Amino acid sequence: MAKRDQMLRLIHISNLLQSKKNVGATYDEVLNYLEEKHYSNGFDNDLAFSEKTFKRDRDLLWELFGIEIQFKRSTMTYQIVEDENLEQSKGVFDNLLLVNAYRQTADHSKIMLFEKRQASGLHNLEGLIYAIKNSKLISFNYTKYWDGIPQRKVVESYAVKEFRNRWYLLANENEGKGFFIKTYGLDRLTDLEIHNKTFKNIETDIEKLFVNSFGIVSTPGETPRKIVLSFDPWQGKFVKSLPIHHSQKTLVENDEEFRIELTLVPTYDFYQELLTHAERLRIMEPKSVREEYLKFLSVALEMNEKDKKF
Repeated sequence: MAKRDQMLRLIHISNLLQSKKNVGATYDEVLNYLEEKHYSNGFDNDLAFSEKTFKRDRDLLWELFGIEIQFKRSTMTYQIVEDENLEQSKGVFDNLLLVNAYRQTADHSKIMLFEKRQASGLHNLEGLIYAIKNSKLISFNYTKYWDGIPQRKVVESYAVKEFRNRWYLLANENEGKGFFIKTYGLDRLTDLEIHNKTFKNIETDIEKLFVNSFGIVSTPGETPRKIVLSFDPWQGKFVKSLPIHHSQKTLVENDEEFRIELTLVPTYDFYQELLTHAERLRIMEPKSVREEYLKFLSVALEMNEKDKKF
């Protein structure tokens, strides 16, 4: 297990090489950057780093995060090889940086202000990951919000997925029926039991199930649609800095509007996202998505109009 200073070093190496992805960095540039970060992170001892250490760190980045660093002899520089693992590791690195920043605040709890409303269920995350890695059957009580009645589930777990600060278990119910991945919110899951019995893992591309989705509803077999949205320039800056979906493409960016194209299957979660932009959004196409969005607005308007009577 990598220690705190080593894990921070891995993050800093990755961040440096990502910032210089087109030109790379020499060993001396990596060393100077790490020394600067070492002292700024509160370490008062000298940085223990050598070319041999750098080699071990590169191996660890590949082993732990699937991040490959190659040496370009013509320029004597190190560069990150771009692939999907790099994008996935960013979320993990961001959380590690948050933990380290929080540690540096010491007793100054008012320096970093965290969101007060946090979803529950993360205490089960470690056990679920163990079950997934070892193909162990699990069981738990699951309570749907709309009926409030706990039901005992026995499932084959395949992955966990985050969406809007909530974590979800993706699993196949062990009922002898056809294979189908269902989604379970960890905040509604209690009394988790990991069984000794294992199941035969069916080779499944979980990410592919959600590639055309927004949120936690998988859309296998459904045809994605091209959706064109227009925002006012001010709102567009937020949409540009935090894309709505990985398929987002910028079509127009000027003083009048910020227009994008998305390719996805519109789901309930997607329409909820559109509602957060409300008066700063115009749905250009397709007409069917615009009409469905207007239905949501109409229902909200009707509910609030009723309240005027009270």
